[in-house]
Amino acid sequence: MTDKKKLVVVITNGQSNERSSVGWSVANSGINTGLDVSVFLAAEGVDCVRKHGGTAQLNPLDPTLGEMMDNFIESGGKIMVCPACAKVRGYSPKDLIEGAEIKGSPAMHELIKEGAATLSF
Repeated sequence: MTDKKKLVVVITNGQSNERSSVGWSVANSGINTGLDVSVFLAAEGVDCVRKHGGTAQLNPLDPTLGEMMDNFIESGGKIMVCPACAKVRGYSPKDLIEGAEIKGSPAMHELIKEGAATLSF
C-alpha cells in the first residue's frame, strides 16, 4: 500500500474575501480526489475557524464557509492555526471550532518535508 499524496492549503484571507472560499473549496476537492489534505490558517484566515464565525457565503455558488469547513473536517482534513495570528486576535483553543488546532509553521514544514504540495489563497 502506498501513502496518500499530501497537500497543504494555506489560507490567509478571512470571511470578507472570496479567496478564502476558493481555498476551502480546493481543500475539499483535494480530499474528494484522495489526497491527504491539511489547511494552515494565517493572518485573517484564522477568523474562519472562530466559533460561530463561519456564516459567510462569499460565492453564491459555494456553501457557507462553515459548511465547507465542517465537510473538510468530517472527511478527515486537518486544520492548523498560526499561534501568533490567533494570539494577536485574542483567540485561544476554546474560541475555535472543534477540529482546528493551534500549531505553528513547523507542523506545516514537516508535511512539506514529507513531500506535500502547497497552495496559497
